[in-house]
Amino acid sequence: MVARGDLLNGECTRSKLWLVELAGSERVAKTEVLGERLKEAQNINRSLSALGDVVSALATKNQRIPFRNSKITRLLPDSLGGDAKTLMFGQISPNENDLTETICSLNLPVE
Repeated sequence: MVARGDLLNGECTRSKLWLVELAGSERVAKTEVLGERLKEAQNINRSLSALGDVVSALATKNQRIPFRNSKITRLLPDSLGGDAKTLMFGQISPNENDLTETICSLNLPVE
């Protein structure tokens, strides 16, 4: 965290930079993974869904923001809500076979 104070008006601005790399949003059935990799893929999808739920709740100014639904959203409430400015980058595929995943990736920050 970086804090900067303005000596003229006494205002203090705090800034925080988070660099978070999220796993992909591949469909579990499409990847054909089994066992531990299947469990990991399901957990990743739940986390991405929870992040989408938070973004959607913030966008609609919902009274209850579901920050507690995943580890990633528990870490980032002050960076996603309130007066925070948040910038998200997404990596998408030009491959037509990945169209569904690409649309999901593009819709997350729009929500």
